[in-house]
Amino acid sequence: MKLRKSLIAAAAMAAIGATALAGCSAGGDPAEAEAGTGVALTIAKPDGAITTESHNPYLGDSSASKYGYAKVIFEPLALVNPTGDLGTTPWLAESVAWNDDYTELTVVPRSDVAWSDGEPFTADDIVFTFDQFLSGKLADASGLHYEGATVDGDRITLGFADSKYTAQARVLHTPIVPKHIWENIADPNTDPLTGEGLVVGTGPYVLSNWTTESVTLTANENYWGGELAVPELHYVSYGDNAALTTALASGEADWAQAFIPQIESSYLSADDDNHFLVSPTAGAGTLFFNLQSEPFDDPALREALAWTIDRQAYVDIAREGASEVVWNVTGLGTLLEDEIIPEYKDQNYSVDVDKAKQILTDAGYTWKDEKLIDPDGAPVSFSISVPSGWSDWNTEQALIAEELDEALGIEVKVDQPDWGGWDAARQEGTFQAIIHWLEDTGNAYGLYTSTMDPKWIVDGKAQFNFGRFEDPAVTEALNTYANAARDEDRKAASAVLQKAFVENVPAIPLGAHPLLGEFNTRNYVGWPSEDDQYASADPTQPGIVQVLTKLTPAG
Repeated sequence: MKLRKSLIAAAAMAAIGATALAGCSAGGDPAEAEAGTGVALTIAKPDGAITTESHNPYLGDSSASKYGYAKVIFEPLALVNPTGDLGTTPWLAESVAWNDDYTELTVVPRSDVAWSDGEPFTADDIVFTFDQFLSGKLADASGLHYEGATVDGDRITLGFADSKYTAQARVLHTPIVPKHIWENIADPNTDPLTGEGLVVGTGPYVLSNWTTESVTLTANENYWGGELAVPELHYVSYGDNAALTTALASGEADWAQAFIPQIESSYLSADDDNHFLVSPTAGAGTLFFNLQSEPFDDPALREALAWTIDRQAYVDIAREGASEVVWNVTGLGTLLEDEIIPEYKDQNYSVDVDKAKQILTDAGYTWKDEKLIDPDGAPVSFSISVPSGWSDWNTEQALIAEELDEALGIEVKVDQPDWGGWDAARQEGTFQAIIHWLEDTGNAYGLYTSTMDPKWIVDGKAQFNFGRFEDPAVTEALNTYANAARDEDRKAASAVLQKAFVENVPAIPLGAHPLLGEFNTRNYVGWPSEDDQYASADPTQPGIVQVLTKLTPAG
């Protein structure tokens, strides 16, 4: 296909400049970059200057949240790995255990932990943290629906109004805060924590200096997790992805999370110590259809597209390898293959244009002048909408347009509005097709609630299930999956969901929506790898504390 050839050629041309780029990637004075202790890590983002200082971990627009440094100051009860084995590692808790229906979490707090101001960490801090949601003092932005705690010796049991099976990470990743500080904060929903002595956590680093250009944190000398190899963290924000890429390639920045086009030539080839880790998650980049209007009110057309769209091209070209293809008819990727019922274990889509054409022919479609004509006699065409500047999905728009034109004679119009226009259309249902992510719950529920659950439609606006799929049997199965006390009931519900997804094709998952991490090994080793995905390499994730405790000096 012409488009694919042109994209591959562009990547090859970019590689020609790799040698020149490598020549400026020294990473600073070699004496300063010697392997060993004493070298700071610079963690970068492409968000521009953050002008308002706020260290509150509960505020999504605080500088602590935007830069990401809140996660190395305030720690959670446990870390849920979104990749690899999808396992749970107790953190501030020595152990965490759910009851059968996931409405109660029993926690044993660590006994050897101190807050960074020297005060002891106790069970009271955990109960106080969650009781803020119960009293309404702190807004329940994560929808925990916490109902209260009971304490029995060194065991705390946290109760919830509904099952947290599909939201375990939301509970376990709640930042735990010190009662002796926060009980004196009048409004934790707005307080920026800029007063003297307020930024107190149990984490591996403490705040040292804040400016609009960078934030410096130093190692917590009394950290319960042991001595840290990295003595200092610098959080820096660049103006855009291009500036961030230059900083990473030159060694000015050490660690980031970003999708970098032509990453081999622009970053990896600049230095043998530069690395890039793609960590697949249970979510996926997904093509959503508006099921309420033509042409996608016809399941035959949706099924035909599922046999035509090349998911491997999405991974190889649009995502430049930074993904993992999803071919199974259930829409579930390899991380969730154990959840696929036996009936569909080996049933996979492929690019089979003859099969797609037969499905369309059987449904009454015809062709005229190599254009697909629907049963009512009208040419089939539609638009795919993705915000302008989302380079990977903009490329996928072009790929799909070419694939469907050449294979089936469908005209696909590429729509690239600004984010506001795109957001309004996806919520209001005024689009024809969009590419979007899924709610990642770490299990099969994420895909099926995102594509078939009417709970996401509130006051006529959709947060997921953009196609507005609705089937009472599917809704009942979704509720059973989320609230079941027995694995057998959950498996039975999953079978209903998988069958409905296969038969209705409400959306087409293209490839795993991964967590990305760029880092270098000039000074430190012990990073996550493809062979050991104990966490992702994304420094914006809660697992950053686990990575920092595993890093050791290189050499």
